[in-house]
Order: sequence, then C-alpha cells, then structure tokens
Amino acid sequence: MKNEKEALLQDIEELIAYGREEPTINPALLAYLEIDDLISTKKKLLERVGKLSEEDKEWLEQFKKYE
Repeated sequence: MKNEKEALLQDIEELIAYGREEPTINPALLAYLEIDDLISTKKKLLERVGKLSEEDKEWLEQFKKYE
C-alpha cells in the first residue's frame, strides 16, 4: 500500500509541476492525503488536460498505465 501511495505522490507531483518551473502546491502536503484522495486528485489533474501535442500525450500515457 505504501508503494502505491508513493507512486501516486510522485505522479501527482510531476503532473502539477508539468510545464512550470516549480510546483504550484507544496508536494509534502500531499503525503497527508489518503489513497482515495490521491487517486481522485490524479484523475482530476489528468482530466484538466486540454489540447495536447503528440509529445505531451506520450508523456501523459505513463501515468495512465497505473490506473
């Protein structure tokens, strides 16, 4: 269970930071969330993606493999 949480935290941190110089939220705060909250957060971040280049789509696919 801990490995799943760590993987979700890493994915969320990368999704938040994507295209930015630094994250918009302190990633350390995410560690206090429960697994269900992390899964929900990750799904919401993936849903926010608008029109993407092929390179961006390929980058996002790595996160969808875990679902």
